[in-house]
Amino acid sequence: MKKTTAFFRLVRWPNLFFIALTQCLFYYCIIIPSLPADYYLLPNKLTAQLFPLIVAASILIAAGGYIINDYFDINIDLVNKPDKMVIEKNINRRWAILLHLIITTIGVMISLYVGIKTTLIILIANIISTLLLWFYSTTFKKKLLSGNLIISALTAWTILVLYFAVNTTILKTTPLAADIKLSFNHIYKLAVLYGGFAFIISLIREVVKDMEDIEGDMKYNCNTIPIAWGIPAAKVFVGVWIIVLISALAIIQFYVLQFGWWISAVYCFLLIILPLLWVIRNLYLAHNVAEYHRLSTVIKFIMLAGILSILFFKFNT
Repeated sequence: MKKTTAFFRLVRWPNLFFIALTQCLFYYCIIIPSLPADYYLLPNKLTAQLFPLIVAASILIAAGGYIINDYFDINIDLVNKPDKMVIEKNINRRWAILLHLIITTIGVMISLYVGIKTTLIILIANIISTLLLWFYSTTFKKKLLSGNLIISALTAWTILVLYFAVNTTILKTTPLAADIKLSFNHIYKLAVLYGGFAFIISLIREVVKDMEDIEGDMKYNCNTIPIAWGIPAAKVFVGVWIIVLISALAIIQFYVLQFGWWISAVYCFLLIILPLLWVIRNLYLAHNVAEYHRLSTVIKFIMLAGILSILFFKFNT
């Protein structure tokens, strides 16, 4: 039981649940209501049977990424979070690397099957994702900004993968009815919208986490934004992205209000925009690990609130 608990801690099970929740909401609240019946007559389509496999592949690849990250971060974690360590404390390094290889390989094999049934973009992108997670852990995490961008892009991919799984590549090879093309366009816009949100909010959180982990990162020669530019400049960087995100959300809410989506606009203001304003205010007051950790936790709540807003598309369409 102790080993099982340690394993779930190692693969960050709450984050894996978050990935599954995000993909389920996007599939059932946006993709399913958008696709006309004619879509299911096409070859190489996303079906209800394939969707759980996409989720499984995403979860397995992410889990493998968390394992390999902790595998290479043992020394840094001894400084930043010794009480949360799993590798060497509960699971030895050999078992950790074996678990990474097994879990990642299964994720790629599932991606191969889904890719054959829909589009090979899924397989190619998921292989690239596994490679990026490996090199992130070994190299890019210590490089200025590149590691943050990789994690943010992979976070966005958990949503964008579903758009590609619908297999819009058949637009180039198959004459499609107007309603199918319109549904593809609708899914594309929302995938970009939520993928963009996921990218920016993840980038914000990654830099805040770098501020939280600056002691261990500095000791082991990581060149993160807080180390390379200094904490004040890192705060400005985060603040600019928060302002960009708030501005984009405000514009979107102004647009949806034209359709009478008052509840969703109020939801966005209270649970996303106001907390973002709280973050930007408290970010400039923060000066220790506990305060940066609190900010990171609030940002994670904002991520969840943003993803849950997908539910409004289910009830307003």
